[in-house]
Amino acid sequence: MGKGRVEAFTDGVVAIIITIMVLELKVPHGEDFSSLLPLWPIFFSYVLSFINVGIYWNNLHNMFHTVQRVDGRVLWANLNLLFWLSLMPATTAFMGENHFAPVPVAVYGIDLVLCAVAYTILVSKLRPLHGSDAAFTKAVGNDRKGKISLVCYIAAVLLTFVNQWIGVAIYFLVAAVWFVPDTRFSRVLEK
Repeated sequence: MGKGRVEAFTDGVVAIIITIMVLELKVPHGEDFSSLLPLWPIFFSYVLSFINVGIYWNNLHNMFHTVQRVDGRVLWANLNLLFWLSLMPATTAFMGENHFAPVPVAVYGIDLVLCAVAYTILVSKLRPLHGSDAAFTKAVGNDRKGKISLVCYIAAVLLTFVNQWIGVAIYFLVAAVWFVPDTRFSRVLEK
């Protein structure tokens, strides 16, 4: 089956997730810069989540550009990823409104872990549909960056209970690594 509908649906869901996150931002009470100070945790959380959702959207866009076809297993795997991404507004608000307390930071990290696992599952469902010579298979390769990110997320969740700022720092570090555009797909398509 064609990939057009799954791409369009994914784009729509990601747009809704980002919209819900921005609607969680509250207008400050006051007219000076000091009125913004109490909102920094919520805004900081929003920025981190916007970057993470954007990274997933970017990677899915690039990945589906190289994919030739999908099947029912791919559709369900994609829905699995979209489910965990759809929890991002709730985990973001939980973390920001509780000023980065350890449990909310860990819950946010668990959501990131589950998003990463779901992405890995999606890739594993796409591989059998494409031969080893396909652009998709060549571009994904062994997905070392994805596997390292997953390990970092798991470590961050555990380290959050030592100090929540370690967890937050690792979440930002992983986002920073992925923020640099992933050229695996564009390199394969250029060949």
